[in-house]
Formats: sequence, structure tokens, C-alpha cells
Amino acid sequence: MPGRAPNVRPTSQVEVLGLEVCRHLVFRPLRDNAAALGDRDEGAALGGRLWRRCREIAAAELGRRRREDWRRPLAKQDAVAAAGRPLDAPARQAGPETLKGALLSFRRRLRVPATRADITVDLVAMTGSPIPALHVPSVDGGYEAYLAVMPGETLSRIYERYGVRLLELNVRAFLGLQGRKSVNAELRRTIMEQPSMFLAFNNGIVATVDDIELSAERDGAAEIHVLKGLQIVNGGQTTASLHRARRKESANLGHVSVPIKIIKVGGADLAEMVTSISRAANRQNAVQLADFSASDPFHQQVETLANNTWLDDGKGRWFYERARGSYLAAEQKAAYRKTEQQAFRTQTPKQRRLSKLDVARYLTAWAGLPYRVCLGGQKNFQHFMQRLKDAPPPPPDVTWFKRLVATAILYRSVERTVRAMKFPAYGAQIVAYLVAGLSYRTGGRIEFGRIWSSQGVSPQLEELVRTWAPQIDGALRASAGQRNPSEWYKKEDCWAEFRSALPALADPLPPELSFRDDGQSSGPPARSAEISLEDYNRIARCMEVSGATWLEVAERGQRAGLIHWRVAGICRTLAGYAVGGWERKPSVKQAKPAIEALKSVEQAGLLANVTGPK
Repeated sequence: MPGRAPNVRPTSQVEVLGLEVCRHLVFRPLRDNAAALGDRDEGAALGGRLWRRCREIAAAELGRRRREDWRRPLAKQDAVAAAGRPLDAPARQAGPETLKGALLSFRRRLRVPATRADITVDLVAMTGSPIPALHVPSVDGGYEAYLAVMPGETLSRIYERYGVRLLELNVRAFLGLQGRKSVNAELRRTIMEQPSMFLAFNNGIVATVDDIELSAERDGAAEIHVLKGLQIVNGGQTTASLHRARRKESANLGHVSVPIKIIKVGGADLAEMVTSISRAANRQNAVQLADFSASDPFHQQVETLANNTWLDDGKGRWFYERARGSYLAAEQKAAYRKTEQQAFRTQTPKQRRLSKLDVARYLTAWAGLPYRVCLGGQKNFQHFMQRLKDAPPPPPDVTWFKRLVATAILYRSVERTVRAMKFPAYGAQIVAYLVAGLSYRTGGRIEFGRIWSSQGVSPQLEELVRTWAPQIDGALRASAGQRNPSEWYKKEDCWAEFRSALPALADPLPPELSFRDDGQSSGPPARSAEISLEDYNRIARCMEVSGATWLEVAERGQRAGLIHWRVAGICRTLAGYAVGGWERKPSVKQAKPAIEALKSVEQAGLLANVTGPK
């Protein structure tokens, strides 16, 4: 009988104490409530394990209390108090629920691990009614599945009673609310601000049970009364977040509903089955922050342009991967037919694939923000999207898309060249700063049309990159000084200091830098009006002057009659470019009259000094 104490004769104080504790806390309740506990053999096995553990604990307790000159009655009081029951209360007065609570408390005291069998959730007793569910029978009978919606209040109370023991098969415990944008912080925000939307926003939880008690099913519908051996294998953060919101922030969970999938497992491979479900439920492809921008109108427009803008030979185009993995999906779809597969590989080979992170990296570097590129793909993409929101550009068109592709070709060419030079470290940073430096020196204007038409860069431009790369590396290292280079390259101050050490352009210029500047640089080259090295030097000189100085040149020069009102307008435009950090750069047509106006006003003594860009 499970309520029977071990048949031993106490031969020492250890066994006396151990037997006394066992009788008070285990065997009297087991004897008086055997029917409530169920299986006799299970109860007897439990009693045997606890008896052996009681002897071990009693030996340690006696040794400690002898040293402190304690008395045995205190040991008895402590043990009984640990069960949550008054000292003089007879064990037979404990009901089934009280008894189970006492046993769990006693197990924790003796450090005997609780098992799934100790977790029995009576939903009717807890909520007053069962939970409707849809029964999905298994084909081979290996498991039974139930789909239901559990009230958030109920899930919170289950977690309050059983705590982290519900998550023993989960891969993570509660991770807290660190960071305003963490997943748990978003969960909390939904619970507090939009509780009725929790069902729509949350993926729900996956749970396993050893057994389940149901009411009679009708057309696949059932009502769940009791869950035995409950384990939440996926959704631990959801469960703990609901409990925290209710207990710590007094949140009303009355409007919170949580979708739940319950798997009833059985058979000899019970443990293996539960572990497999836990592993599968917590494995998924990682979702990157950039993935959430796939539906942004900007990226949809770029995808449309990519699908409809063909190369000059009409035989190929670039593929814009608006949704991560879409290139692979399109490739696999084309593979079903040999002719389609060949056409796909010819028209859109892998080297003509552009991702959202690629576009953000190329355009950010060319805009003169290499320190943002050095933050990494995801963080740079966040800054890129924020710039689009803060200053929305005109809708992209075919000319813009061709320029984007040309920028990508240039960036990738620099990457190949730098990689081939085998720098010991910081190759990616050298590439970002070299591309930004080239944009800065040329005012952001090179012959993009030539690069688009040839789908490559000239050998002369590749040679310029090979010449600049060691100088860029040296300038970056010198600017870092005693600082951590990896962190320093992520600072805007690094770019500001680096610009003064940029290599200079020299004749002869690569063909991409020697072309007619029509403001867009997308037309065919006109050698009769090529941009000269002096033109680029004027552009660089314009960007060395602060916005305040350009305004002074415009106001004082026009008031003194030294410059024409149109030239004063150009100076004011350059002041705006300077305030914007020179993301927009002067053209050749702007740079020449602006530098002449600057010299005239300076020679007239109307400027105290000419300061650099602020």
C-alpha cells in the first residue's frame, strides 16, 4: 500500500529523524489519501525514493544542528512548516489538492526533481468552464492534436501556479524586457495598449500533454477539461509576458486570447516524442529586420524597375530580391522546365542579383556615409530606411535604376580589387571608405551611363582603385590612433577626419571620370566637353567651405555688386548642400562660378576668414 512506511527499525539518530519526517510529511498523507493519489505502485515507488532521500537529508541536518546545539523538536517544526500545514493538524484532514501541494513543497525541500506528471491543470476548476477545441486526429495514431484559443487570464494563472516547470522542455526561460524594440517589449506593448489584437499579432504557443480529458466530440469539436503533464515547448516568452503584465502591472487580460496547439503524445517513446516536438517547434529560419521592409512601396517600385529594365543588348536584366529568398524561389520554379531554367540563368545570373542590404550599402557609401556601412548590414539598412522616411526622394525611375546598378557594379569592382590585394584586416571598411572617397572627390558625378552600358568598369578605374587602396588603409589607421579601429570606423568623426587625408585625383583620368556633365551623367560621352582634373579640384574646394561662409559670400558679394544674382543663388544652393552634409554635391557648372565668387569676395576683404564645412 502506498501509505505504508518502510519496514525498517531505526538504528541511529539519522534514521529516527528521517523516519519521523517521512511519517509526518509523506506516509500518513499517502495512507489517508491513497485514493486521491491514484496508482498504488507509483505511490510506493515514490515513497521509497523519498525515504532514501530523507535519510540523506536527516544525516546532514543532524550534523549541522549538533554543531549549532539545536534540538530535534525544531527539526520537526521546520519540516512540518515546510509542508504548509500547522504542526498539530492531522494529515488525514488534508484534501487531494492540499496534499498534492504539500508533496510538491516537500519535494522541493528535499530537492527531488518534479516531473511532468506533477502538473495537472483542471480548466473547469480554474475558469469555471472547459475550453472549446478542434480535434485533429493523427493518421498513424502516434499522437493527437488539438487547436484551441486559451484566455490570457487562464494561461497567466497556470504559469503562476507551476512557474518555470511548465517550460522545462522549452529552449529558453523568460528573457526579460531589455530594449524598447525587443520581442518581449513588443508583447508587453500589445498586452497593455491593444489587448484585443493579441490573437492577431501573436503566433501562439505549442504545448504537449501526457493525457487530456475531454467532453464528447461533435463534428470534430471538443471541450478540454483537464490537461495532464502540460509542457509549453514553444511560446514561453508569451506565457511569461502575460503573467508579468498581470502581476506586476495589474493588466486586465480579459480581452487577451492566445492561440494554442496541444499535442497529446503517448507510447513507449513518450520522452523522445516530446523532445522532438520541442526541438522542431523552436527551430525556424531567422527573420531579419530588413525582411519586414519587403512590402515598403520603395522596394516594390525598385522590383518593378528591375523586372522591366533590360540591358542594352536586350538579353538580360538585373534581379532585385525584394523578399529574401525570392531569387532562389524563382530559380527553383524555373528549374521545372529545362528551357525556362536556361532562360533564367541567361537573363538573371547570380552576379546580377541585388538584395535590399546590397542597395542600402552601395547607396549609403556613395552618399558619403561610409561609417554607416561599417555598422553592418542590418543596422545600416535601418539607417537607410530612416533616411528615406525623413527625406522622401522622388519615385525611382529607369534613369535612377540604371545609376543604382552602375553604383553596384562600381562597388563590387572595388571589393574584388581590394580582396585581391589581401589586406591583413579591415578590407570591408577600406572598400566603404574608398567608394565614399571617390564620390567625395568627384562630387558624386561619374559616367554611370558608361558603366551601365558596359556592365563593368575600365582598367584605368581599376588601376586608380589599386593606387588608392593602400593610401586609404594608411589614412584610416592613422586617424584611429590609439582607438579601436573597428569601432572608430563606425564614427562620423572618423569620416570627417579622414576626408582631409583623401588621395588626390591625377591625370590622366579614367574614362568614367572624364565625360560631359549634364547634371545626370547618364547620356553618351561627349569628348569635346570632358570634365578635367581642375573641375574636380573646384568641386572638392567647394565642399571644403562651410554653409555659413557660402551664405556670407552670397549676401555680401551681391550687396557689394561683386557677383551676379544668379551666382549668389548658386552660393545659397551650396550652403544648403553643406548643411545637409554634402549628400548632394556641386556640379561642374556650379563649382566654377562659385569658386570665382568666393575669390572675389575674399579679395575684397569682405570675409574675415574661410572656414571648413560644419
